[in-house]
Amino acid sequence: MRTIAISLIIHAPDPVTGAQISTHERFEQVVRAAEHAESIGLDGFGVGERHERPFISSAPTVVLAHLAARTSRIRLFTAVTTLSLLDPVRAYEDYATLDHLSQGRLELIIGKGNGSAQRELFAVTPEDQWDRNAESYEVFRSIWHQDKVSAATRFRPPLNDAEVWPRPYQQPIRIWHGSATSRESVDLAARYGDPLFSANVTNPIEPYAELIDHYRERWVHYGHDPAQLTVGAGSAGLSVRPRSQDARALFEPAFAGYLTTQRRLGVDPVFADLDDYVARSSALIGSPQEVLDKIGRYHDRFGHSVQHVSAQAIGISESDHRDSLELYAREVQPVLRTQFLEPPTWGAGPLVDDAVAGSADAADLSLTG
Repeated sequence: MRTIAISLIIHAPDPVTGAQISTHERFEQVVRAAEHAESIGLDGFGVGERHERPFISSAPTVVLAHLAARTSRIRLFTAVTTLSLLDPVRAYEDYATLDHLSQGRLELIIGKGNGSAQRELFAVTPEDQWDRNAESYEVFRSIWHQDKVSAATRFRPPLNDAEVWPRPYQQPIRIWHGSATSRESVDLAARYGDPLFSANVTNPIEPYAELIDHYRERWVHYGHDPAQLTVGAGSAGLSVRPRSQDARALFEPAFAGYLTTQRRLGVDPVFADLDDYVARSSALIGSPQEVLDKIGRYHDRFGHSVQHVSAQAIGISESDHRDSLELYAREVQPVLRTQFLEPPTWGAGPLVDDAVAGSADAADLSLTG
């Protein structure tokens, strides 16, 4: 099993202290987090894409291009690329360029995104968001594989033997589909033989497990090799200490801040107290062995081969969060790599020769890696 750290680049007051750092310092934290993740041997680092408060992750290609220059080994993820809001031609140009700048370390997790403010900003409605997501993905995917693309699109001007440059560095690129609450993204992933990444953050395990079960069923329905099926899973928080009591004590103020925020928003918390949160959520809180046990329980239900951990310290100091990540890397990750599933492939695909790029026809467009 591989581990990737992800930041949604939330820019909000600390839920414990109420302090808020500058926008510049928040971006600097993300850069430090990516460099730290690489230095301790994590396998990937991702940033989100949101176009509404309290996030400042509206330009993930810019952030990831900077991280590509500051790192050399770690895989770079989007989490998620909101294709329902984007022109797929422009998105392709950005990500193909980033693919070159990162020397083939790019992986995409795509999704429709959520939040009414960003839908309104891009004139996307709840009724058409899934159709937009599917159309944008299909056009994006076709451009990545073919040197000329025709598409009778609904949500952007149609394409007629269109050429889009640059041609990509990786062929193919691995594109994950982010899954949280609906079957549309699950079905799209299964249809194209793509991996699925379960958000697995807000609720207990079962709603996410049901979507993964549906993904497995649809994967077989569409005729794909079960051995190539790949699942990733998120987690709701991170606090790892040699003693479980210390891990809980460290996370307690952060959880109290979470409860305060939920109640201020008029939302009933899913988890009533910290004990419930540790027991029933996907949060990785406890000793290394307790964290391994929890990942193992989720693995028994999900069969996942990629595990997400939070790259962002919310309600915990940056140094304390780094200590948790380091202990995870030393004592949890080696066991995950040896005793749990590995993704069918990991790393850059074969490089594209610009002179012959795009020669594959539609029958060769399955992404199973």
